Amino acid sequence: MRIPDNVKMIEIPYEVFGTRSSLNPMLLWDDQNVVLIDTGMATNVAQIREGFKDAGFSFDNLTAIILTHQDLDHVGGLAEILKECGEHTKLYAHELDKPYIEGRLPLIKTSPQAMSGLLSSLPEEKRQEILKSMEYTPIAQVDHTVDDQERLPYCGGITVIHTPGHTAGHISLYLEQSKLLIAADALTCKDGMLRGPVPQTTLDMNAANRSIEKLLDYDIEAVICYHGGMSGVDVRDQLEKLVNQQ
Repeated sequence: MRIPDNVKMIEIPYEVFGTRSSLNPMLLWDDQNVVLIDTGMATNVAQIREGFKDAGFSFDNLTAIILTHQDLDHVGGLAEILKECGEHTKLYAHELDKPYIEGRLPLIKTSPQAMSGLLSSLPEEKRQEILKSMEYTPIAQVDHTVDDQERLPYCGGITVIHTPGHTAGHISLYLEQSKLLIAADALTCKDGMLRGPVPQTTLDMNAANRSIEKLLDYDIEAVICYHGGMSGVDVRDQLEKLVNQQ
């Protein structure tokens, strides 16, 4: 399956602790709406802006930003992007991750406080550089908290699937017309094949495994993971295999 014409996967190469990968924010549009799913890191905004330009849009065109969860690589670019948005742009997230996104609570996994122990063995200059990159500046309130099975009226209909585990408020998004699942971090992908979430960065693996099983309720033809990109081959068989491996 190819990515639909009104869907763009913005691929942002990155390297962390010597491992190269990419982040994949998603841009969707229809005749009246432009929707961004996740905002990358603060350092990724220029690349996201270029992705918009390639599709014929600017941040000012944004109707909605949907945040799949609170992790910094999904919300870090939010503040800068919102500065260029119009007042018509709505921000969506799940209730359980809302206080972290709004800054009322520190990000659980990627705040400087959470990362300081993990980075303690690094040289001080490198440690400070990484901690600086982990700073999160919340400037917005979530306009609408989404619920499981809620249908958002964008791009032919987007069904919200609450897929907790990676965080308590993690959501995935099902594009009804194309049968495309935007899995965020509920799944990962390598060489076109689906894998489960990364255990080291998943708060509750039992819940995460149940969330994968929940995806079997949907007729999914392709999956786009935030880490690893798209898988479009025998998706149901792959999901069943992951469930049976639990």
